[in-house]
This record gives sequence, structure tokens and C-alpha cells, in this order.
Amino acid sequence: MTHAIPHAIRSALVVAGLAVAALAASTAPAHADVRVGVLFSATGPGASVGLPQQRTVDILPKTLGGEKVDYIALDDASDPTNAVKNARRLITEDKVDIVLGPSLTPNSLALLDVMTEAQVPMISNAASASIVEPVDARRKWIFKTPQNDAMMTTLLTQHMRDNGSKNVAIIAFNDAYGEGWIREFTKLADLRGLNVVAVERYVRTDPSVTGQVLKLLAANPDTVFIAASGTPAVLPQAALAERGFKGKVYQTHGVANNDFLRVGGKVLEGTFVPAGPVLVAEQLPDSHPSKKPSLVFIKKYEAIPGAGARSTFAAYLWDATLILDRAIAQAKRSASPGTPEFRRALRDAIEQTKDLVATNGVYNLSPTDHLGLDQRSRVMTQIRDGKWVLIQ
Repeated sequence: MTHAIPHAIRSALVVAGLAVAALAASTAPAHADVRVGVLFSATGPGASVGLPQQRTVDILPKTLGGEKVDYIALDDASDPTNAVKNARRLITEDKVDIVLGPSLTPNSLALLDVMTEAQVPMISNAASASIVEPVDARRKWIFKTPQNDAMMTTLLTQHMRDNGSKNVAIIAFNDAYGEGWIREFTKLADLRGLNVVAVERYVRTDPSVTGQVLKLLAANPDTVFIAASGTPAVLPQAALAERGFKGKVYQTHGVANNDFLRVGGKVLEGTFVPAGPVLVAEQLPDSHPSKKPSLVFIKKYEAIPGAGARSTFAAYLWDATLILDRAIAQAKRSASPGTPEFRRALRDAIEQTKDLVATNGVYNLSPTDHLGLDQRSRVMTQIRDGKWVLIQ
């Protein structure tokens, strides 16, 4: 098998869906290596999330579970329609055994039916709890590595309450990512004694949010929560700074990489961000289970030319391969790669993952929990002098 770039990785542009995924997957012959599709948003408005994942593909293990791995990597350009086309291509043309990704919540939700009908497992690199909850017929084949919006909201609202917040305004993406955060935040607000005084929305590609920010400020909040991801999350905060907002600002873990710091600059000073422990690995106590695996990953990632400092988004993809390493070792005992039997065994093995220590926490999956993280997967950080600082 030949490849256009080294390390058994083939990158391609978006292609058209070619056939019924379920039929093609069920009739595919066995192949020698494990084939892993990788979907990410390396271009488009989600690029600051997906580009670190694209870079990470080159350092992913060349063997998993004792088997050689062939990675087939595709960019969906931050478009759910393209994500569906790419997934169908991976299933029907490339005959993958599993898909890692996509990067974004809307793109991941768009693949629920595609992967389930094809009976090909997927480990998403997106945050929303709705990707894996509830574990019903549509989500039986779907897993993910990032912390849920629900998990992070618990930490966010607790920190707000403990630091004197009373009146909170929210501005969020007008898509599944933003709506998930709004839903989870409002569930907990009353319990924490927080009053949601205004909610506004914007599109990832909007050039301005002046109107929305003026409405937020008219409600006189002491705290603003920005439920967005990647560099588009800077836009509302810049608008708040321009209008002299002096209250506290919180962002989601969807901004936890240095590209966000670069674009936002000084307007981000003092911002609170819940994040995975890998973001501040060196600052973790030695007793934290994720410190050692995080430092291993960081050394590999930051050695990639042009990659820059660590990224939690890149680490989500890395953690998926750690899960896959165990699962492949178990699945190959009962079936060969490239067969429906192997994919079913792989799905079952992923679901049985226990006590897997990784960069973003310790994974304990089950038939009712396709994420499997607990409170060890989250820390509170603050942006100080353009750096991420562990505060909780």
C-alpha cells in the first residue's frame, strides 16, 4: 500500500458519498492492517480546534493493540454535510474499522445515524453530552473523549458562586454546541443561586456581535459566560472589552489552546476557563493521575514542526488512540480487521474500557456511559499574562 505522505497517513479533500454505508461495511473483505479514519475540521471556522488534531495524526502510534495501523485522515472544513460525506467515503471506499472524530459537535451529531447504520464505531473529539447521551440505539456505536458540557458546567457554576457571581449573561453559538451549554447551564443556575439575566446567540462566522453584546450589558450582569469554541469565541469578549465591561468572564473548554490566546491577546486577561488537565500539566500536583501521560504527550506534540504549544484538542485525539490500543488487543482475539465481526468486537471492547489513565482524565466506560470521565478530568484555569494558570 502506498501513501502520499509519510507514516501511513493519507490526507484528502472532501469527497462525495458513494454508496449505502451499511451494505458496503457488511460486505467488506478482511484486510491485514487496522484501518482508522480520522475526521477533523482543519479549515473553516472550527480550524483552531481541528488543525491541532490534523497535526497530531503524524505522531499517532503506528501500531495499536499489537497491530499495524493505517490512518486515513480527512478535513471536513467545519461543515456537517462534509463530515457526512467524508464518513461515508471512509466506510464505503476505505473500509475503515473505526472513525476518530469529528472535531465539532454539529459534525459529530450529523454522523450518529451514519455510523450506527454502518455498524462502525466512532470516538468523537467534540464536547456535547448529546453526542453520547443517552446511550440509545442511535448512540450504541458512538463514544467520545472530551469532557461533557454538563461536567464542565458543574465546575463553572460552582466557581461562579464561590467567587461572588449573582447575575450572569450568556452569549453562545447558535448551533448544537451553544444550545447544549445553555441547556446545561440553566439547569444548574438556580441551584447555585445564579440569576441568568440575558441569553444571546451568534453564528460562528459572524463578523460582529455588537448588537448582542449591547443587549447583554443592558441586563447589567456581573458575569458573562461565552459558550463558544475556537478563535470565534474571542469575538464577544473583544466586544465586551471595547464597551468597558469590568465583570468576570468565563469561557468553555472549547477554547483551551494557545491559538485562542494568540488571537485574543490582552482582552482575555483574567478570563476563567475550565479545561482538561493536560492544558496545565506541569502545574498539576504529582499525585494527579493525568500528569505523567500528559507530559509524555506534550513532549511528542510540541516536537512537531509548527505545532506550537500543547492543545487539549490534540490531546482528545491522542486519548482516543490510548482507548483504541486496549480495545484492538481485545477485539483481535475474536476476529480479523476489516470484518463486521471485528468492528462489533471493537465496539464492545471500547465499551469495557476500565481505569485507563490518559491526558484528560481516567476513562471508565460502560454500556450506559460512553465517555467515562469523572471529576479528575477537569481543572479551573485563568488566563494571566497571556498564559494558562491552574487555580483549582
